[in-house]
Amino acid sequence: MNSFNTPPVESGYRGTDKLITGIVLSVVTFWLFAQTTLNIAPTMSVDLKIDQDINNIAVTITALFSGIFIVVMGDLADRIGRVKITYIGLLLSIIGSLLIVISPSGTAVFLLAGRILQGLSAACIMPATLALMKTYYDGTERQRALSFWSIGSWGGSGLSPLFGGFIASTIGWRWIFILSIIVAIISYFLIRGTPESKSASTGKKSFDWKGLITFIIAMLAINIAIGQGASLGWLSPSIIILVVVFMVSAFVFFRVENKNVDSFVDLSLFKNRTFSGATLSNFLLNGAAGTLLVALALVQTEAGLSSLQSGLTTIGYLVAILATIRIGEKLLQKMGARKPMLLGCYITGLGILLTSFTFLLAKEYIIVEFVGFTLFGIGLGFYATPSTDAALSNVPDNQAGSASGIYKMASSLGAAFGVAISAAIFYGLSNTNGTAPMANIFMGRTDNINVRFAAGIGLLFNVFMVVVAIIAILATVPKHNVKEKR
Repeated sequence: MNSFNTPPVESGYRGTDKLITGIVLSVVTFWLFAQTTLNIAPTMSVDLKIDQDINNIAVTITALFSGIFIVVMGDLADRIGRVKITYIGLLLSIIGSLLIVISPSGTAVFLLAGRILQGLSAACIMPATLALMKTYYDGTERQRALSFWSIGSWGGSGLSPLFGGFIASTIGWRWIFILSIIVAIISYFLIRGTPESKSASTGKKSFDWKGLITFIIAMLAINIAIGQGASLGWLSPSIIILVVVFMVSAFVFFRVENKNVDSFVDLSLFKNRTFSGATLSNFLLNGAAGTLLVALALVQTEAGLSSLQSGLTTIGYLVAILATIRIGEKLLQKMGARKPMLLGCYITGLGILLTSFTFLLAKEYIIVEFVGFTLFGIGLGFYATPSTDAALSNVPDNQAGSASGIYKMASSLGAAFGVAISAAIFYGLSNTNGTAPMANIFMGRTDNINVRFAAGIGLLFNVFMVVVAIIAILATVPKHNVKEKR
């Protein structure tokens, strides 16, 4: 690898290990630290004395804002500088984490504001750092750098339940975000001194404010409706108004984007069947993150596990996903994208199905859950690289940037909506009166059958998303590597 004393000019600058380390640390401020809420959500809710529905919004809103703004921030990074946008992302991460650290009990204002800023931070950091790696590394060095970036994201997300559980169970959950601040500061000093990188100027381009505003309104309206539907009533005036706002905003958004040549979401890309199928399946597979929230919350509230103990059940997920990402790459090279994508979905679906066996005794369920999470990780590892390749290798070069942004946006929005819907099903059904259907199949305790049934249905919803992903792949991704003509 190059020394740290390479020429500090963009035309001759070559990336260093120091820069890679700084970028990976910036990436884990979201994937490792911000994502811990999937496991520590019950602890945060109790400590802050906030309603579970509000807490669910706090969990999902970070990925939601990341997904909404990631395309915009990627474009902004190209215009004003990738290093500058990375710095802004780190600053937003620090401020967001600080707000969460000082969140007082009895109010969710600081928590929600902090989580929104963490989402905006991720929207800045992810596209900007990927562009920096593409700019300052070539050939095998670029592959190596991107591998570390992937380890930071996939590895961070796999480690976050265990890491969050350990910190929350030992020194308190607020320390997760104190550590996040420290990591962001270290990242800044490691990246500092990197020469600025921008895309070549192609003339002035008007910003798509109408498209962005209508998109934000639509996404916020439907996310809040999902999160608050169970407590307010699905047919309550507030929820109906939110659904109407979503439908109207979504309609206006599509009208605006189809007419605007400078739209921030290039809808013409979806005319490409392979790109559409890969992006849709990516949205759905990331939506299966709801599995983690429901399964971990269940074993904490009903099996008596601490956040650390529940996090330990995901070790297989972490190890499997890191071990199989490169295998997915080899499968892609050997048999194309379609087969490993489908294989990954089949294994993922089986893993999630096992976690839905909430009718078992607690000790048996914990073992089955561990196996299920391991299969979940294997499946995602097989799927990840072939899916990305199928999406990006089948679009024209002049649309590669837009395609990358939309594909990453699908990842974040999928996680946000998957977790929100899974949580709504779980907590909504948990509070219903009467005896749960098929109550006679549940072993052991009878006082928590409704909660276990609710968890099972919430987890089966994630299986359903995987099934839809499989259908999308079968219908759109070709059996052989053939680039579509546009």
